[in-house]
Amino acid sequence: MAGRFFEAGIIGLGMALAPHARALSELGERVRVRAVWSPIADERGRASREWGFPAVEEVAAIFEDPSIDFVLLLTPPGARRAYVEAAAAAGKHLLMEKPMARDLAEARALVDICEHTGVTLGIVLQQRFREAAGRLRELVRAGDAGALAAAQLWLPWWRPQSYFDEGGRGTVARDGSGVLASQAIHALDLLGWIAGPVAEVTAVAGTTRLHRMETEDFVAAGLRFENGALGGVLATVAEYPGFPEQIHFLFERVTAILEGATLRLHWQDGREQRFGEPVPTGSGERPMDFPHHWHRALLADFLDALEAGREPAIPGREALSVHALIDALLASAREGGRVPVARP
Repeated sequence: MAGRFFEAGIIGLGMALAPHARALSELGERVRVRAVWSPIADERGRASREWGFPAVEEVAAIFEDPSIDFVLLLTPPGARRAYVEAAAAAGKHLLMEKPMARDLAEARALVDICEHTGVTLGIVLQQRFREAAGRLRELVRAGDAGALAAAQLWLPWWRPQSYFDEGGRGTVARDGSGVLASQAIHALDLLGWIAGPVAEVTAVAGTTRLHRMETEDFVAAGLRFENGALGGVLATVAEYPGFPEQIHFLFERVTAILEGATLRLHWQDGREQRFGEPVPTGSGERPMDFPHHWHRALLADFLDALEAGREPAIPGREALSVHALIDALLASAREGGRVPVARP
């Protein structure tokens, strides 16, 4: 067990709080929540009642408390910069929910703030901690799969209209984009983490007649990876009742299929292997219907990183890559042509 005990502050107490709260409870020998805050009084009260977290009336109390080592930032992405600036100025490390910001430029600015002040910035892209994803990543890094030929991402999720009727969800001002930044970002991150960076995209995006929202609920795109491999993306939150996401990786020696939290390997020599477990992934009308142990693993790594003085498993600058991909997909859909993916 690590020797140092940490104190945390939490800003933002909405839907994303539950898996973090469960993870923090199970890591209680290493970390304690010192203070929580939301601009919504009902959320502060609920966090105190349901989780026993001490709520403060003003967010400044979190930044001014010298005992708080890091801030868990769970606000919508459009509300991040002021909190990041205040935390960094106070020397508080940051663990921040996805998406980092509404676009790549905003996300890059947050990373720059943290790097300039020397505070650690970790990003909550917890699906990297799934056993299935980790096994495939190691297999690819070891060279056992051979070169990538193609990859296909399919995210057939569902969100009811009531989901978008609350709190400005699906607006540019709050989220920057729709299905790409709020739902598909985890799968897009895994796609790049395993297959490597995407060089260019050609996309269509829009809102289907199944939703009333400002941003996109459906995206289809062709990809070309930097290594020359081809790819495709189809992501939506308009497919009732919602089904597990899939990413198919076509390598020289194996076809690898990530479906939710499971991995299937179909080797060209006839072998077949399976890893992981079929569990809910939040694909339907209950967005938080998934296990919290991936959050616990991510948080434990973040604490280890703070104690060892190293970067966390998913540092802010590395997470810029998925924002660059999302920006390119949206730009291609707007402009109607092929768009290069920026190097973050």
